[in-house]
Amino acid sequence: MQQTSSDRHEYPAHWEADVVLRDGGTARVRPITVDDADRLVSFYEQVSDESKYYRFFAPYPRLSAKDVHRFTHHDFVDRVGLAATVGGEFIATVRYDRISADGRPASAPADEAEVAFLVQDAHQGRGVASALLEHIAAVARERGIRRFAAEVLPANNKMIKVFTDAGYTQKRSFEDGVVRLEFDLEPTDRSLAVQRAREQRAEARSVRRLLVPGSVAVVGVGRTPGGVGRSVLDNIRDAGFTGDLYAVNKAFPEGQKELDGVPAHRSVRDIEGPVDLAVVAVPVEHVPQVVTECGEHGVQGLVVVTAGYAESGPEGRERQRELVRHARTYGMRIIGPNAFGVINTAADVRLNASLAPEMPRPGRIGLFAQSGAIGIALLSRLHRRGGGVTGVTGVSTFVSSGNRADVSGNDVLQYWYDDPDTDVALMYLESIGNPRKFTRLARRTAAAKPLVVVQGAGSAPQGHAVRATRLPHATVSALLRQAGVIRVETITELVDTGLLLARQPLPGGARVAILGNSESLGLLTYDACLSEGLRPLPPLDLTTAASARDFHRVLSEALADEACDAVVVTAIPAVGEGPAEDAALAEALRSAAETVPGKPVLVVHVELGGLAAALSAATSTAPRAVSRREDSQRSEEGPPSAVQASEGVGLIPAYPAAERAVRALAEAVKYAQWRREAVDPGRVPEYEDIDEKGAAGLIGRLLARGQGLTLGVDETCELLGMYGVDVHRALPAPTPDAAAEAARALGYPVALKATAPHLRHRADLGGVRLDLAEEEQLRRAYTELGELFGTPEELRPVVQRMAPRGVDTVVRAVIDPAAGAVLSFGLAGAASQLLGDTAHRLVPVTDREAASLIRSIRTAPLLFGWRGSTPVDTPALEELLLRVSRLVDDHPEVVAVTLEPVVVAAHGLSVLGASVRLAPPPVRDDLGPRTLPVY
Repeated sequence: MQQTSSDRHEYPAHWEADVVLRDGGTARVRPITVDDADRLVSFYEQVSDESKYYRFFAPYPRLSAKDVHRFTHHDFVDRVGLAATVGGEFIATVRYDRISADGRPASAPADEAEVAFLVQDAHQGRGVASALLEHIAAVARERGIRRFAAEVLPANNKMIKVFTDAGYTQKRSFEDGVVRLEFDLEPTDRSLAVQRAREQRAEARSVRRLLVPGSVAVVGVGRTPGGVGRSVLDNIRDAGFTGDLYAVNKAFPEGQKELDGVPAHRSVRDIEGPVDLAVVAVPVEHVPQVVTECGEHGVQGLVVVTAGYAESGPEGRERQRELVRHARTYGMRIIGPNAFGVINTAADVRLNASLAPEMPRPGRIGLFAQSGAIGIALLSRLHRRGGGVTGVTGVSTFVSSGNRADVSGNDVLQYWYDDPDTDVALMYLESIGNPRKFTRLARRTAAAKPLVVVQGAGSAPQGHAVRATRLPHATVSALLRQAGVIRVETITELVDTGLLLARQPLPGGARVAILGNSESLGLLTYDACLSEGLRPLPPLDLTTAASARDFHRVLSEALADEACDAVVVTAIPAVGEGPAEDAALAEALRSAAETVPGKPVLVVHVELGGLAAALSAATSTAPRAVSRREDSQRSEEGPPSAVQASEGVGLIPAYPAAERAVRALAEAVKYAQWRREAVDPGRVPEYEDIDEKGAAGLIGRLLARGQGLTLGVDETCELLGMYGVDVHRALPAPTPDAAAEAARALGYPVALKATAPHLRHRADLGGVRLDLAEEEQLRRAYTELGELFGTPEELRPVVQRMAPRGVDTVVRAVIDPAAGAVLSFGLAGAASQLLGDTAHRLVPVTDREAASLIRSIRTAPLLFGWRGSTPVDTPALEELLLRVSRLVDDHPEVVAVTLEPVVVAAHGLSVLGASVRLAPPPVRDDLGPRTLPVY
């Protein structure tokens, strides 16, 4: 829409947004324009007299022509109106008018405005006003307004609650029978917490509408068996869906009432009752008509399995964007298009709205896969007897998002966070469209339940208008681990780790007891533990003569040992053993595990199908036992099995290879450690010598020169000095005489360095001369460098005061448009670069995170006295990291900082090189109002 009056500012299209409301439905928020007069009048006619009274403090049955003109003509600066719409019609409005200190209409620089809301009674209680408040506050801040004032009648408790619950710093007064509320618009920790809590509830409910429907219509059901629509219908029916099911196809004959016992209709409009979920499986050209019919019938959500969208090229991308816009117009969310479907195994739902021909066993694992092929593979592994989860350890919910046009992994995480039926979340992500939000949600989820992720190296799904991260894949993985995500490399590891976490307790440490009846298998397990950073105890060999009673006794002793945090049991079959012996061993392990239920137990079995079956045979849903012949035909890379022990005891997972069992255990150990540390993440310290205000002024003056610039030496030193980072200055030495003069100014001893790009920070190439104690040595070194590498113009030599000897390190910070500010640390030198030995943390960094950052690189022992060397001053290094973190967190205009090298000595450190780049900061979408991705 365009504002047509000549005195109006340009229509602010960037204020348009889709939002998820409290009940999980969606609405469109947009500016009100002169074209909305009829919509405004129609909206007002549907508002009750009581709501009108609360808005205008008097009976106000209809809007006058003057009112309509006032409420639709805005300059988008001093007078702004926003509307929430569903189906193109207004359901709520909000406006602000800038006022002066005495309450009169005003223009900038006045920074206060009056705000007022009106919500249709039918939509009250859906969180519409709260969402509009977030958006109008963001608009006001953009226009230089810092404070809102609102006058509310005391009886209007709902609106008072909207303001008071928002979390802003506010002041309340009562005068002339009216409550006056004044509140600052600057986001606070509480307002952000309120906003994110509302976001979680709304997005979780929007997913729940898709996964827990009371009624489902499959649109595009073929009249004969076969085809996508007919297959989905059969799968829903055969799974025993507990709600109402409908088959829809416009090609059904007029008189057809049912199809294979399912009520049949030619259109969704013909269904008499409500439809919560529609599965769309019609040809792509017919999807828009189906979306319209579903929207007009009040369908709450869509699963679109139809292909031919963004995966098919530019035309498909535009179709996909229009599909999302079309569905959101009616308040519907979409899984897909090109989706494999959704599954919910809960007994009161039993929904298999997918192309999976069999319903997975119910259990406590949630699955999300962007790829349909990977989703099929995961379901297959988890469904088979050896598929990683048997008995009751099955799937709670499954979502395959296809092109992920709307509902994403972030939304499903919001649902799983407080889903009582999901204990472990497994996700296959081809990409992470919003790393900043995903990291925030993952951290919160991981604090409550394990989150295991396989991250592909793919780009954002086609058709998405999201900012791409510039960070390397390894850096993103490191940041996910910092957030508590269990990062694995393959879907085999995903299942292995998920199986362990689903029913075994978290280990209290890395000490692992190994026991079994094979010395060689025990040693393999021991070596695997060492490779994964665990602390294995010497393996205990029971010999092949060990009985089930021996296993029970030794496992009980190991679990009772305070020096043990977890137990890996290795077992090979003895000659002549049969199912009875396998069942006895399984029962022995189960009963022993009951003695100390707080420690995890894993089993490594080799060609022992009977044991795997026995371990998983505790429920009636367990598959038949597998013969040794059948089991011997399986490869070692076959999926693990699991077992349910007696009531109240967890499953004992069994793995066909020691490496796989130990790798899963190692991930559990690291996750348990993260959980313990997450209880006290540390604090961001305050430093009295930081001049934040002065730095802001300097940055503002420098940015006035241009949109982006790399600072010079003096400006870099000045800015870093305001944050307590002292940089050793390097003076240019274009001639030997200039070098001598610089050395006299700095004081001997000095260093002479070549700073040409191919020699900079490459002391191994010989472009540096250290400990030059007098002028003669300096001039001789200058001559040597010239003979080796060329003229001074090519070398760009500088002279710098010598720093105490120590370990050379590198500190970097960068603002990524998608992930946010990232602080990185590693040792200087080619070896660290080649190995990629760099650690990363999201800014702001706490004191505990700074300490863990320097200890998480593989070469960290060099900082702590490796092979008799002198330990360096790591507290000083931690403080430097915290100061750099504060700089980029306080001033997002600082988009890149590099300190190289930072020489860390036994006492103190020296920053010998530094560079800083300034630019207008990327927009922080995580600090603005709640919105759905833009298409």
